[in-house]
Amino acid sequence: MKKFLLALTAVAGMTASASAADLAARPYTKAPVPVAPVYNWTGFYIFGGGGGGLWDADTGVQSTLTGAPILGFNQRQGGDGWFGTVGAGYDWQFNQTWVFGLFADGQFGSLKGTIQDQGPFAAGNIKNDYNWAVGARLGYLIAPNVLSYVNAGYSSSHWKGTTLFSTITGTSLGLHTDAFDRSGWFVGGGVENNLNIFGITAPGWFMKTEYRAAYYDTKNISELVDVTNISNGRDITFKPFVQTISTSLVYRFNWGGPVVAKY
Repeated sequence: MKKFLLALTAVAGMTASASAADLAARPYTKAPVPVAPVYNWTGFYIFGGGGGGLWDADTGVQSTLTGAPILGFNQRQGGDGWFGTVGAGYDWQFNQTWVFGLFADGQFGSLKGTIQDQGPFAAGNIKNDYNWAVGARLGYLIAPNVLSYVNAGYSSSHWKGTTLFSTITGTSLGLHTDAFDRSGWFVGGGVENNLNIFGITAPGWFMKTEYRAAYYDTKNISELVDVTNISNGRDITFKPFVQTISTSLVYRFNWGGPVVAKY
């Protein structure tokens, strides 16, 4: 019996030694190679949002016939208000940090202020009710899903006509102005980033905030008699400068989440 127990103990010991030897012989396995997300900004997108703006204008009064100044001075006037915006564009990401794109958009709202002819003490409320623009933007990726950009391009603005009233009595002077369009150019910039709601990333959905400054051509606004619609011989010169800031929700059609790439 003792011989049997000794033999059993010897077998167990040899088995344990063999198992330890097997464990020691196993090769070392390296940790997975680190990976980093790479996002693709190339593709179409649409956006919509809203914001606020203000305009300033250098104004004066001149003769409709000769173009000569009637008042001996100019004045700066302005207005402000709100607007909504919609648009679309296409971006190309041409390396890891730079993005170039083309876009078009429209703004619809009410940026309202006052114009004056201080000769007959006349004034009216003038409103910029819509604009549209086409342009290009160049962006730098400050993070894989955050784009900082500048933009510039062509813009056209529409201004509604107004009834002119006395700044003394507040009553109508029997004069009005017609609506008109002004074209010009704009510059601006902003930041666009992938949405993260309560810690959950929403693929394809972005938010952008943008500032824009638009410089428009001078318009000679004729003062027209209500009954005849003929000029009274006086034009109000109007050269507007419009500034806006907006926030928009963006949807990018190509965005399906990160593509994993090894370094």
